[in-house]
Amino acid sequence: MHHNTSSVFSLRSKRRPLAGAIALLGGSLMLQQSTLVLAQEEEPVLRLPTILVIGENPADVSRQPGAVSLVQLEELILRQPRSTEEALRTVPGITIKPEEESAIVANIGMRGLSSGDYKTLILEDGVPVAPGLFVGNGRYYNPRIQRMEGIEVLKGAASLRYGPSTIGGVINYVTKQPRDGVELSLRAGSWNTQEATLEVGGSSNSGDATFGAIINNVSSDGFLNKAYDTTDIMIKAGMAIGNNQRISVKYADYSNDANISYRGHFLQEYRNDARNNPAPDDYFLTERRSLDVNHQWDINPSAQLNTLVFGSEMFRDYWRFNTNNAASAAAGSWVYTDVLNGNNRAFERFGVDTRLLIDHQLFGVSSETELGLRYMDEEMDDKTVQATRATPRTGPLGKDTLDTAESYALYAQNRFLLTDNVALTAGLRIEQYEQDRLDLRRTAAQGNFASTDNTEVMPGVGMSWQINPELQLFGSVYKAFSPSLNSDSLNGLQDQQLDAERSVNIEFGLRGANPRMSYEFAMFRMDFDNQIIPANSNSQFQVTNGGETLHQGLEFGLGFDLGSGFSLNTNATYVSDAEFRGNRLARNGAITTPDGNRIPYTPEWTGNMSLEYETGNLRSGLSIHHTSAQYTDVLNTKAITESTSGFFTGQTPSYTIADLFLVYSINDQLTVNAAVKNLQDKRYIASVRQGIYVGPERSIDVGLRYRF
Repeated sequence: MHHNTSSVFSLRSKRRPLAGAIALLGGSLMLQQSTLVLAQEEEPVLRLPTILVIGENPADVSRQPGAVSLVQLEELILRQPRSTEEALRTVPGITIKPEEESAIVANIGMRGLSSGDYKTLILEDGVPVAPGLFVGNGRYYNPRIQRMEGIEVLKGAASLRYGPSTIGGVINYVTKQPRDGVELSLRAGSWNTQEATLEVGGSSNSGDATFGAIINNVSSDGFLNKAYDTTDIMIKAGMAIGNNQRISVKYADYSNDANISYRGHFLQEYRNDARNNPAPDDYFLTERRSLDVNHQWDINPSAQLNTLVFGSEMFRDYWRFNTNNAASAAAGSWVYTDVLNGNNRAFERFGVDTRLLIDHQLFGVSSETELGLRYMDEEMDDKTVQATRATPRTGPLGKDTLDTAESYALYAQNRFLLTDNVALTAGLRIEQYEQDRLDLRRTAAQGNFASTDNTEVMPGVGMSWQINPELQLFGSVYKAFSPSLNSDSLNGLQDQQLDAERSVNIEFGLRGANPRMSYEFAMFRMDFDNQIIPANSNSQFQVTNGGETLHQGLEFGLGFDLGSGFSLNTNATYVSDAEFRGNRLARNGAITTPDGNRIPYTPEWTGNMSLEYETGNLRSGLSIHHTSAQYTDVLNTKAITESTSGFFTGQTPSYTIADLFLVYSINDQLTVNAAVKNLQDKRYIASVRQGIYVGPERSIDVGLRYRF
């Protein structure tokens, strides 16, 4: 679709000497010189329709009036990430709070947005990953990286097309297409980690129908004995309908049993290099099933209609023992009671998203138009089970509420090709939603229901200018929002009159490539008029309109072909400001957050550098990552402080870690790989919450992949 490409940057390069030049305008600006592994990745006979937020080639990238990154399959194969969180760590603008190496619960921030917030929309094949965008936007489910063929990261005004919570932008995980054959991947490593992935696929003789499945299981004792056992199954099937229609069905089934909690170590335990699980009896249990149906109709050479119907159901049971906080503070270690709480939530979602893409010549100007509608219905049943050690998974209900949200979205975008080199993109999204809360433990006479509704209008405009074949300028300004969740907006079964979190975003940048180098540079600014940030020191913070914040900074990436099989890739993000504007007050008038304080978990600097080498059948690389110091509370406490309330505060020091990885192809069927993460065994603090979370120590993984 979008066949007019004369006005956009088009990069045509050979696979050698610089395959990454194809990936420039993306690839996290990581230039990969990979012919070896890609030769084993056969193209699918029938490519099933799927929602891509950027596209598959450099021309798609240059259409976006904002910074973009594409983490491609060859990079995932080389780096051997254990999780989506680890795969995203090298992307410009993204910050990660690595609380567990499994990243079962992901903590991802963008451009000065806290990694504990949810203002960046995360999708899988265009479908929201979070169980509820309006009712419960927690990252209780994080898909396995093993079934992905790439990750798209889109920033700027074009992200308006995909939903609320796009203040930071959009991250879209792209799952693998079915391929004929059978492939088995095995991996073993530190902490008694054992993983197996089976991929199978087949197609009809005509190539008009295809089927594939990916089955992944991983079990581990876990770093600090935070054990987990996860099984992930994805099944895809599809077929062509005549010459101009395709339909696909994707079913996914995920289950997880993890011995993790919100609790970390006390300060002296951390200094003593404690290796125990600080919450040995707490468990995080998750199951999720989803079904997506995707239809693509090529109406004519200039018009295409894509329709996605999606549904999911999941539960998240979180069993946590209470603590005696005063006794814990005195002992310098958590002292648990016999009281056990099950914070258990079940979610259901149904949605329909349809998009019409048209190339046309309205008013004599070549244009590319996208018109879309989306309907979504979400539900969360939120229960608290009051259990004990003697009756560990049963007991009376302390809470039982049913949160629902119904939303409608209309969006339109037109890209005007003003000249052969200049394009203007204008868009508008209107989102209307209603949120309801029902307390199932109360009667109507007691007052058991509350409701609120809101409508947001979000315009955006962007421009790109292809100055020459090696330089493109881009820029955009747009309004974005993130809704207040039911638990905040209807707290106490009352409409709290909370506004949505709104931001005006501005971005300007440049990008380009030649046969030996690629680059991208962007300046960004996000100006909130009402950002709501949880604060441990103020229990009413989430039920008050927060006020203004400012986020601004720079990000850049450079990739070089050094010759003789070597390539160097580097990027950095500098967030000069991520601060509160004006004093924030509690309802009693007390100052809760002083003017100018920095927002928690927003490092000033993050950076990545990777030196890669390819010769014959060997690919290898050394990657270095840096995250600067971060505050962990809104008061910007510097010294790590233990509190009798159970919450810790303090600034986490900066850290720099290195990873080493290699992939060797023995023949066309068998590939072996190895990776060492945190090569120097750096001990560092990843975050501070109910205790100190320690970043994962050095780990070693070895594996093989055999294609039958």
